[in-house]
Amino acid sequence: MATSSFKAALARVLVHEGGYVNHPRDPGGATNQGIIQRTYDAYRRSKKLAPRSVQKLTAPERDAIYRRQYWDAIKGDKLPVGVDYVVFDGAVNSGPKQSIKWLQRALGSAYRGQIDGVIGLATFAALEAVEDHDALIDRICDRRMVYLRALDMWSYFAGGWTRRVQNVRAAGKAMADERKDEVAAVHIAGAETKARIEDARKAPSKAPADAATGGGIGAGGIAGTLQSLQEQLTPLSVAGDWITTTVVVLALTGGVLAIGGIGYRYWAKREEAGLADALDAVPA
Repeated sequence: MATSSFKAALARVLVHEGGYVNHPRDPGGATNQGIIQRTYDAYRRSKKLAPRSVQKLTAPERDAIYRRQYWDAIKGDKLPVGVDYVVFDGAVNSGPKQSIKWLQRALGSAYRGQIDGVIGLATFAALEAVEDHDALIDRICDRRMVYLRALDMWSYFAGGWTRRVQNVRAAGKAMADERKDEVAAVHIAGAETKARIEDARKAPSKAPADAATGGGIGAGGIAGTLQSLQEQLTPLSVAGDWITTTVVVLALTGGVLAIGGIGYRYWAKREEAGLADALDAVPA
């Protein structure tokens, strides 16, 4: 890009991030204008300065952190106008690597590299081949929403995150079409909460399926144990109706457990695959 969009993009991000907050459910802890205490401490150490409260963050420090840690990390000066802002905002909220993955996924078949969150020659080659930046921005924001829904905190911050992405989507497309002033940046309560991959939902355990179908309790799971009891009692069924009834009940119970275990395992696998896709957890 001939002219950097950093200042314009940062101005919008700062509206979303707001001022000083310390939400008890925000894993980032104390945050000032989008900069968490841990990040501020690292910046101060890099300048050989003593640590201090992020509440004392200065504007030059803030801008330097945003430039180095987020804008330069996504190579914002090399991205198309509008796309640069959308990827930048995602990087601030969820980390540069995650936001770059959304870009790589959104590039579709034009991108021939791995979905690894590393922006390089393959990513830029794909960007050169994409002419419709509005559609690209839509796909990036769609991937971002899929990711956000996979986080544990989605139920608490769904409204804020959703409205933030809606605003970013509209503004990014306006920038791409050179309609820079048509979409005002809006501060939305809760939208500044960091959406980190460390806070993703955990995949469901397959232990219940193992216990029901085998590999759980003892040498064969609950269904296997019931099958063993059934086999031991069957020869004795001639001794009385109650034994016959017990054999039938054991057979039915074992069958239900086995079918339920298989169904649960199928559901758990689908959930696990869905989470892996939403989080881009494995390079593809």
